Amino acid sequence: MDRHEKITKRSVDAAKPTEKRYRIRDTELTGFSVRVMPSGVKVYKVVYRANGGGRGETPKEYTIGQHGVFTPEEARKEAERLLSSVRLGTDPQDAKAQKRKEMTVAELCDFYLEEGTTTKKASTLKSDGYRINRHIKPLLGKLKISEVNSSHIERFLRDVAAGKHGGRKPSKVEAKRTGLTAETRGRTDSNVRGGKGTATRTVITLSGIFTFAVKRKLRSDHPCRGVETYKAGKSERHLSLEELKRLGQVMDLSHWNATAVAIIRCLILTGCRKGEIEHLRRDAVDFSNHFLKLSDSKTGPKVVPVGLPALELLRPYVNASVKSEFVFPSAVDANKPFIGTPKIWTQIKLAADLPKTTLHDLRHTFASLAIEDGKTLPIIGKILGHSDIKTTERYAHLTDTSARRAANDISVLAANALSGALLGPSTARH
Repeated sequence: MDRHEKITKRSVDAAKPTEKRYRIRDTELTGFSVRVMPSGVKVYKVVYRANGGGRGETPKEYTIGQHGVFTPEEARKEAERLLSSVRLGTDPQDAKAQKRKEMTVAELCDFYLEEGTTTKKASTLKSDGYRINRHIKPLLGKLKISEVNSSHIERFLRDVAAGKHGGRKPSKVEAKRTGLTAETRGRTDSNVRGGKGTATRTVITLSGIFTFAVKRKLRSDHPCRGVETYKAGKSERHLSLEELKRLGQVMDLSHWNATAVAIIRCLILTGCRKGEIEHLRRDAVDFSNHFLKLSDSKTGPKVVPVGLPALELLRPYVNASVKSEFVFPSAVDANKPFIGTPKIWTQIKLAADLPKTTLHDLRHTFASLAIEDGKTLPIIGKILGHSDIKTTERYAHLTDTSARRAANDISVLAANALSGALLGPSTARH
């Protein structure tokens, strides 16, 4: 639902995302607004009528840029400049379109980050930003959009796979667009190893950028179409019951960070992804119906049925006195989630003699326990979360039946394995 108020830093920061995008229209400068997307991205806009602003003209919309890249004051000044040029007979959209015809790949990347990523998750946007700054801009950035062909893309794929990169770090503006911190912005490309996996993922990002270019009519064909990328190799593994017992014994040691240990245990007991648990909100935990309502999952909004061991682990964190929307808040800033799990996991897995095990392998372990316990693939799919069920009521009904019972069975099984109550084979199953 659109609303009217003066656009200030306070009003923009306070604007919360909803299921549908909406607009805040400025009460002082007609035509100036900020659009709030369901993803949380906020974009400054100007609506105007060309040819001097006559009433007979169809309204047009011009994107100034994202909040964070522009402050409200900067966006307001730009809106005033654009609206002034309209009164003088200039059409900002036409001027921008003409300029973009000779845009370079580097400029296209900036344009894409400003206007082509408003529905993307923050984590995806950060990954895109790294690939753009580490590989795409250094290796292809100087080319005109119209010059790029499939041969350039194939050579780019080989170069990235071979470890070629640009040795640059992103600017402050680029860092704002992609959510990079001061620490990560300072990393150089010495941290980037290249490889076939990196090359494939980077070309996928580049393909998305050129899809955006085609949609915006910056070129008529797609240079990435038909280019064969490297096939991804599977490196998934899951833990044996003996490995789970060993892991449980290590996590029982008192010197570990308690929040990180709780998150790791929760991953094992629920089968959720790391980001889903790290960013879990208190109001997303339904103790009555035994499910987690995940609004920002990798596959979209979904509800995941969970068992009693997982709920009992979560209960003291949900009921904690600390003022935070997150179940696992940062100790430094309660308004942010705890994100230190990977660092602690590196230490825990070495102590448990599981050096090659990733956090995502814990999700595979949950699924493996379910299969070995005789659960069907459709049921396992429901427990791990479906993104095509659109209402909480349907999910609540789901958790009242077989999926909730199965989720509880697997959660109990995992908890018993961590405690050593189950006996298993002595070697890991790959």
